[in-house]
Amino acid sequence: MSLALVEVGQVEAIIDGVNNLHVQFSEEYFNKEGIVPINLKNNISQVDVNYILLYRLDLHESINDYIQTLGLVNLSIMYRVKTAESILDKISRFRDKENLSVNQWLNDIFGCRKTVSAEALQIIKGKLDEWKEKYGLMSWYTRDKGDGYVGTHIYFKNKNNFYFPWELQLWETSQVKSNLNSHVKYKRDFARLLHISSLLVNSGFDYAKVSKEI
Repeated sequence: MSLALVEVGQVEAIIDGVNNLHVQFSEEYFNKEGIVPINLKNNISQVDVNYILLYRLDLHESINDYIQTLGLVNLSIMYRVKTAESILDKISRFRDKENLSVNQWLNDIFGCRKTVSAEALQIIKGKLDEWKEKYGLMSWYTRDKGDGYVGTHIYFKNKNNFYFPWELQLWETSQVKSNLNSHVKYKRDFARLLHISSLLVNSGFDYAKVSKEI
């Protein structure tokens, strides 16, 4: 078997694993006492920021336990849970776009990344529509806006509009350097993030106040 086909198999295993991780965490979280699920097809005016940040906090505190429990520690991916500051920054950029549902843009509270060869990525792209049906994926697309970043993004929501979507990014090996440079170029101003963070603490998660100050 060629190296590219081995990589394709690894990526399918990652998709299967992340999909199972997503549904396991989501089912248990949204069945917790006191959690009243909100349909994320609503726009941001109908989804309280506390609801989003509490989800993010629970995910941040428990994701490693879920990964170990489900035996996913050997998937060889980089992953992170989006910071509260980054979520607030994203909300500030989308809060006036009332025609967009929350799950159209707040789709990466959990995000992971895998690097593959160009040959493997081309094969994977040819399989993604099939895998979308097989694993109930939300969507996928290749982002290439001419800013130096090129990546194929895959989204998970297990056909449930009450679950926050998660993201897997596939990067071609030869594009890692330019993608990382693009991330640095567009990195947020950390002084601004600290200001948002202080507003968050001092406002008791009052979204109206945070939005007004941003």
